[in-house]
Amino acid sequence: MKSKSLSAAARLIAPVRGKIVLACVMQAISTIAGMAPFIAVVEITRVLLEGTSPEQAVTIAWIAAAALAIKLVCMIAAGGITHFADADLQLMIRREVATKLRRVPLSWFASRTAGGLKKAMQDDVAALHELVGRAYTSLTGAIAAPVTALLYLAWTDLLLVPVALIPVGIGIALYALQTRGYGEKMDRYEAALADVNAAAVEYAGGIAVIKTYSGTDRAFSRFTERTERFVDFFWSWISGLLKIAAITDLVLSPLFAVVLAAGFGLMLTTAGTITAVDALALLVMAPALTAPFLTLAFGQQGLMQARRAAERLGELLDARLLDVGEAAQRPTGTEVRLKAVHASYDGAREVLRNINLTLPPGSTTALVGPSGSGKSTLAKLLPRFIDPTEGEITLGGVELPQIAPDHLYNQVGFVFQEVQLLRGSLARNIALGAPDADRAVIETAARAARIHQRIMDLPQGYDTIVGEGAALSGGEAQRITIARALLANRPILVLDEALAFADAETSHALRAALNAWSGARTLLIVAHDLRSVVAADQICVMDHGGIVACGTHHALLEQNALYARLWAANSMEDCS
Repeated sequence: MKSKSLSAAARLIAPVRGKIVLACVMQAISTIAGMAPFIAVVEITRVLLEGTSPEQAVTIAWIAAAALAIKLVCMIAAGGITHFADADLQLMIRREVATKLRRVPLSWFASRTAGGLKKAMQDDVAALHELVGRAYTSLTGAIAAPVTALLYLAWTDLLLVPVALIPVGIGIALYALQTRGYGEKMDRYEAALADVNAAAVEYAGGIAVIKTYSGTDRAFSRFTERTERFVDFFWSWISGLLKIAAITDLVLSPLFAVVLAAGFGLMLTTAGTITAVDALALLVMAPALTAPFLTLAFGQQGLMQARRAAERLGELLDARLLDVGEAAQRPTGTEVRLKAVHASYDGAREVLRNINLTLPPGSTTALVGPSGSGKSTLAKLLPRFIDPTEGEITLGGVELPQIAPDHLYNQVGFVFQEVQLLRGSLARNIALGAPDADRAVIETAARAARIHQRIMDLPQGYDTIVGEGAALSGGEAQRITIARALLANRPILVLDEALAFADAETSHALRAALNAWSGARTLLIVAHDLRSVVAADQICVMDHGGIVACGTHHALLEQNALYARLWAANSMEDCS
């Protein structure tokens, strides 16, 4: 897991690696220069105690002042470089993610939520700030400071080095003990928190159903049970770390390092092993050896989150792209042919088998059959929500992968049962496929979709914002999407249970509008209500992923038993 996240992070930051290296060099210079005033204190003391020229002490003081100026300049430069690099990287990644989302198969979105995509494009990209803006320069400073201190102590007296490293060794051992199994515990923490969130959403989102069926106590008990389980786990994890974490922080604190250095320095000076100035050097340099470890420890959580975010972004950017041929071709005409098509969602279980079907230009083809027979999957092939695993689909004589996606979607429109409205005005939602359409054309499409009067009844009319000005029913929202499809005016239109929300009267009116509108256009309709497709040019009966019969309504009633049963069941539903 760790190596995977590190690899993903390294790949993501590759475009700004040069800037990060430059920032780290600036940070190293800044850290080393920042050590100069402390060294200067020791050396000025040495000069004064030895009674040599006072001018030498003044020179050391000026060097220390110059070093402070260098530290300030390099620190500002390092921070500026990393933050500009971070801004550039976030822009690049967001653009790459947006480009990626335009080129993945539309079925890819079915297994992902809007919240998850928002987290990837916003939260996960923002989380990389810790990696680019702080982590590398902090690590550089954490290395440069103790190395500089150790080199100076070694130059002063080699005996000072092991003495100065005593708190560091103890702190590292304690920290290793503290973080043992951290990755596994973090995974359990996130899983337990996800359980709490799921229970909360279930309880809040289904409260009406829960109360209706007197399940309030059971649902709430599930929520409290998962919450208590999370609290118990978290407390058992944290309580076991509190003492060792406190001891680790104490050992690695600058104060402890100073006290320890003072004790050992006094002991060695009394024994005549080192001079008083050497003891002062130990006292001054000791905090530089331990303080960086605390800085890194405090930043670990943000760094781990950044690595996990990088891993998720890496998975998103590795998503399979929609296969597009090397040379995009434009179809001639709008005839659609499916030849020996097989399809699968997971690569293991086929949901479509040996589909052979032709949609003549200007014709209406209906797909009917039992639930799970493959109707919706077949409908999703034409707009390339999924691609076949075998066989080919052509539009105007050109295989779909050889047609540029933008051109394909200018030829094929679709309205599915799952309504998708954008947060914007109703006029904007209707004109999504024709953004330059004027209000009169928008209203014409809305009238055809039998939604104009409902819109006019709203206080803001067509300027009503979805989700703010009024609550639309499922059927009303669906009619907005039908108006959108009519206005987009694509030569081919796929309707997957698009009239499922409509009552009998509205459904009849919408069918009449579609028939009047279709003209020379091609319709592919997935229908549960067989009454809506009796006038179709061809009705294809599907069962177990295959087409078992095609024909007109009257021919199928006489020749196909499955269709006859479906029609009889449909008629019984009408009577009930």
